[in-house]
Amino acid sequence: MLARMTSPQTFRHILITGASSGIGEALAAAYAVPGSTLSLSGRDGARLDAVAASCRARGAQVDTITLDVTDRTAMAAWISARHNVQALDLVIANAGVSAGLDESGDATRRIFAINLDGVVNTVMPALEIFRSQRHGSIALISSLASFRGIGSAPAYCASKAAVRVWGEGLRSALAPEGVDVSVVCPGFVVSRMTDVHKFYMPFLMSAEKAAGIIQSGIAANRGRIAFPWPMMAAIWMLAAMPDAFAGALARILPKKD
Repeated sequence: MLARMTSPQTFRHILITGASSGIGEALAAAYAVPGSTLSLSGRDGARLDAVAASCRARGAQVDTITLDVTDRTAMAAWISARHNVQALDLVIANAGVSAGLDESGDATRRIFAINLDGVVNTVMPALEIFRSQRHGSIALISSLASFRGIGSAPAYCASKAAVRVWGEGLRSALAPEGVDVSVVCPGFVVSRMTDVHKFYMPFLMSAEKAAGIIQSGIAANRGRIAFPWPMMAAIWMLAAMPDAFAGALARILPKKD
């Protein structure tokens, strides 16, 4: 069972996609306190049920659905239905995938469909709700990989870059309307995605620790929640380098197996 987070609870109804494992599962546990309502979606129904049971044991009310985030109509209907049950306060667009070394045509399209279209399909219905009620918070899960394209994962990096830049723009556009937007850029976090990697992952962090950082950042209405800071600094330096140097350095980085 995941350890309870100690960050302050400031939201009553939290909707999280990709909640059946990794950061999504840890965030569900972080927000599972008496009085909170969690609306959770994921692709693995059995794992999602286990997450829900753990969150209910902590005192939260939990509703789950096995749903494909690329289904625009189904996502809009689910988000609207959950808001009609109880007004949403926070929506976290977390669902995402990595294809490992397989970034063939089909895999690349799948990465963009889930990592980008899935985020859009989550955020747009939430925006309609939050703009009409003049308050609400949205968090988009991007990645430190969004700051520089890496040869072993170009589609993953690009999809996360689109999420980050879109979220940063939304934050500026929506602030006057009372809608808060945070973009989350984690480094390596223990999950089913990182479990398959055999290469060295610097500053690898537990999902529980990552969730605590994200929860605190959202509560403080931080626009960009990027961590861990040593890896963040290294990535920013890489992104700021002239392309010839950055490209040469990127080519010698550890490759996925």
